[in-house]
Amino acid sequence: MKQVISRIPALLLFLYSFCAIAQEGSVWERGHWNARWIACPGASPRGYGVYHFRKNFDLPARPGSFRIHVTADNRYRLFVNGKPVCSGPARGDLYNWYYETTDIAPYLEPGKNVIAALVWNMGEDAPVAQVSNRTAFALQGDTKAEAVVNTDNSWKVYNDTAYTPCSQDNGARLHAYMVVGPGDRVKGSAYPWNWEQPGFDDAGWQKAAPVATPVAVGYGTDNLWSLAPRSIPLMEETLQRLQKVRRGPGTDAFLAGKETLTIPAGQTVSILLDQSFNTVAYPQLLVSKGTGSTIKLTYAEALFRNRQKAHRDEVEGMEIMGNYDIFQPDGGQNRLFRPLWFRTFRYLQLDITTGSEPLQLHDLYGMYTGYPFRERAAFSSNDPSLQEIWKTGWRTARLCAGETYFDCPYYEQLQYEGDTRIQSLISLYVTGDDRLMRKAIHDFYCSRVPEGLTQGRYPSNRLQVIGPFSLYWVSMVYDYWMHRKDDAFVAQYLMAVRGVLDWYEQKMDAKRDMLGPMKWWNFTDWNAAFSNGEPDGAANGNSSVISLQFAYTLQQAAALFDAFGKPHRYRELAARINKGVYQQCFDTGRNEMANTPEKKRFSQHAGIMAVLSGAIPSANQQKVLLRLMADSAMSKATIYYRFYLVQALKKAGMADLYYDQLGPWRDMLRIGLTTFAEKEEPTRSDCHAWSASPNYDFL
Repeated sequence: MKQVISRIPALLLFLYSFCAIAQEGSVWERGHWNARWIACPGASPRGYGVYHFRKNFDLPARPGSFRIHVTADNRYRLFVNGKPVCSGPARGDLYNWYYETTDIAPYLEPGKNVIAALVWNMGEDAPVAQVSNRTAFALQGDTKAEAVVNTDNSWKVYNDTAYTPCSQDNGARLHAYMVVGPGDRVKGSAYPWNWEQPGFDDAGWQKAAPVATPVAVGYGTDNLWSLAPRSIPLMEETLQRLQKVRRGPGTDAFLAGKETLTIPAGQTVSILLDQSFNTVAYPQLLVSKGTGSTIKLTYAEALFRNRQKAHRDEVEGMEIMGNYDIFQPDGGQNRLFRPLWFRTFRYLQLDITTGSEPLQLHDLYGMYTGYPFRERAAFSSNDPSLQEIWKTGWRTARLCAGETYFDCPYYEQLQYEGDTRIQSLISLYVTGDDRLMRKAIHDFYCSRVPEGLTQGRYPSNRLQVIGPFSLYWVSMVYDYWMHRKDDAFVAQYLMAVRGVLDWYEQKMDAKRDMLGPMKWWNFTDWNAAFSNGEPDGAANGNSSVISLQFAYTLQQAAALFDAFGKPHRYRELAARINKGVYQQCFDTGRNEMANTPEKKRFSQHAGIMAVLSGAIPSANQQKVLLRLMADSAMSKATIYYRFYLVQALKKAGMADLYYDQLGPWRDMLRIGLTTFAEKEEPTRSDCHAWSASPNYDFL
């Protein structure tokens, strides 16, 4: 084996370090940019495509500052003189299409310079979280001196046919809802290697074609995109090395980047690598030679036996299934493969077939990525299991935070209010950073449908309305108001809060003072007794669970509207609902709250919300909670809804029982999970943000 020099540029270790958020007062925050949106001539405006843009320019001297504003549809990665600078845009929608602002002066040289961008559109294979209009790229210099780099037809563009989508059947293969987009198949012989470097010859490239629309900043008329400055920091990228070879050839020295692994010609080899913990990262594979080879990289949170997960450390008799990429080297030296989007994995398997030439694997590592949260809170305990829960919960929360909060990084990467309310509280308490929470509140505000409800997840290119999640959005606004002295931010959402509550009030059954039949998806929890997550009575009327959640939210809104001097009747309406549900659904003989007035089925959820809303008299709250925790026949709350069980225990003065409620988290640790799962076994997602709630509870 040949010793090789590490080829990881130091600049990659913290990609965001030289990048900045747009500052208030920028000359381009309002009006129109002088730059133009540009695209590749003849390319499908909305179809799958990967494009390289370049602009050569001269500078008399290295400037002290050189600020630019940049964006693209769908995504871009920006390089200056061959060095990666930043990626974006932050996910939003056409009403808020974000642009990044960065100072590229540290990358510039006197004389010739090149600025380059990799731009792609996943077309019909795009992640559900990705909103899009058409493929295009735009870059604007901050001042007249910097306008030399403005996008126009002086830029060159190349349509990269080396890329085609693969792994497009993930959902069918995994028997799961999976909507994060395709894998990348890259044919090395068709790739324009070194295209981002200053010395690259782009004489054969086309001139970029301006898109027939002005670059509108703010809200104007006939916009394809309404630009807004990025409101969150850029994502971090930090070197993260794989830890173990679990099957196949390879050594610790190879994983450390200190030794080349050579696969002889005419071989088929499988190498299973273990990160040892779940992560999100851009895998980066550096190879030489290997003409005619194919390398398949498969990513998984866990291995499977007969489609079932076992202890997450177990490898014997297990197989990998999941999202994958395919790289076909061209035989050149030091070819670096990196997928367009990050991957989620604990296990990474290389399936390699070589042709007539040996393949040299010089290095394989990950660039961990995510929102740059910093753990500022501290927790310690003489119980080691609590320390492990804290550590694992924080990893879970971090993997579920990018340009939006994610429900899960492997399967969906979608921002849902039910998850996001819990995530936001964790972020506030552990980091003190409220910027992603503010963006989430605004994202959901922009998602509203004409009836007044927010969409259940957003940004999203598919319409999905989850009525109870609109109530959780109101709770998020309330949470932010409670934790931050920022009345100007909160005030802009009060009209939308009222719209959500008005919609619910219109659904009241006046005879019973409960909610009547509810449209849309009334998801509450993934417990076994709720069909498709909906409690009894949601569709045909008189659900105690959703009626009581409405009452709980009305009380939060009452405090909010009182603080802003806004008229309302929310306390009176909440009291009516509490009284109606208690009279119709509470079984005094069982001391339990039924799901509907028929009193045929009972759930922990009904009792939890009855305590939180105050429908259960204070003197009886402890008995009701003890009963619902002891009744083995009652429909149980999963890990997600146990967040609200803990809040109910706290309200009833029973927080001393919390320690004994941590069984599900200890169970997950016992079977080798390194992040907390969507629900108890069997589970789809091994990393689900709502399950990190102990990191809020502990504090």
